[in-house]
Amino acid sequence: QVQLVESGGGVVQAGGSLRLSCRASGRTISNLAMGWFRQAPGEEREIVAAISWSSAVTTYSRSVEGRFTISRDNAMNTLYLQMNSLRPEDTAVYSCAAGSNLFATPNTLLYMNYTYWGQGTQVTVSS
Repeated sequence: QVQLVESGGGVVQAGGSLRLSCRASGRTISNLAMGWFRQAPGEEREIVAAISWSSAVTTYSRSVEGRFTISRDNAMNTLYLQMNSLRPEDTAVYSCAAGSNLFATPNTLLYMNYTYWGQGTQVTVSS
């Protein structure tokens, strides 16, 4: 069983930056693919970015590509999301997730079944 806890959310002005962290406990995440998702009020949850267990493969939604960077530190059992050039439309609850995907491709990272989920952290971008 994997427990995931996000941190780093907050309120930031448009154009600013935030770095989210997702700390895992219970077992190693070094062989799990991981992703960041977000859900705004009244909207469906969407995947923002995902990364393979080895960090060799990453993928991003079109809305954040070029502004967000996903990374991981398997030794620290931690996933990160660096968010730059934030926009009001990035306001949402951001959650991390993990699942098995040993031979990940960008497409499978986007559409795979994620088994473990965190509770989420609020990101609010003011205009």
